[in-house]
Amino acid sequence: MEFVDRLLTCTDCGGEFIFTAGEQLFFFDKQFKNDPKRCKPCKSKRAGTGARVGSGPAAAGLSRTETRTDCSECGVETTVPFKPTQGRPVLCRQCFQAKRPTTDGAITTSAATAEMIAAATNGEISSPVSAEVLAASAQAPRA
Repeated sequence: MEFVDRLLTCTDCGGEFIFTAGEQLFFFDKQFKNDPKRCKPCKSKRAGTGARVGSGPAAAGLSRTETRTDCSECGVETTVPFKPTQGRPVLCRQCFQAKRPTTDGAITTSAATAEMIAAATNGEISSPVSAEVLAASAQAPRA
């Protein structure tokens, strides 16, 4: 099915707006049965938020939940943007950043593993670990 830009009339302001081919494809994918009735500015006014940058829940006057709790790692009192559930650790920003995996660490780890495999296949490692075990551990998925 081919979609072409169409001109529609807004029911609120009476102005014309373009219903683009991309929007039509989106409506088709979502199986929406009706075309839009309002232009974007009128739709934004009706929803209660202006069509501007930063028009999220905080800009609309809604505050998100902030909960005071202690960090499970270092014990510092911190504020988190969710309600903690029992049995799950809650981390402060610093501990969370420290635990977060980085792409640099993964690259370094895989490079070190590759060096160990190369050394094992060349007979440079004098340990009971075989090259097959090292190769298997390099391909094993990490949690």
